[in-house]
Amino acid sequence: MTIVKRVKVRTRTLLIAGALVALVLAGVFSYYASQSPDGLEKVAADKGIDAKEKPHEMADGPLADYSVKGVHNERVSGGLAGVLGVAGTLLVGTGVFWVVKRRGAPKEPQADTA
Repeated sequence: MTIVKRVKVRTRTLLIAGALVALVLAGVFSYYASQSPDGLEKVAADKGIDAKEKPHEMADGPLADYSVKGVHNERVSGGLAGVLGVAGTLLVGTGVFWVVKRRGAPKEPQADTA
């Protein structure tokens, strides 16, 4: 009979480890993302829906086309864009959860001093 010992992991430690893994994966594997259009883009092209397509306002933005403007090495540019995207998502998500948690916290009743 095998006895499994439970290891208690703090929530903060788990969240930080998860964030670091996400950042590393984004930095390493962003370069290998497919350049082919996704299903929705392909159907739009096949059906002629994309004929009215206009350039996006952010098409010349600093993170356009999953790369960082000004970084000439494709691998580094794609990895950096992935890391910045994940970091931005983590920051926005953390901010939203923090605001929701603060708004939903019950207020403690105040004692009557009369």
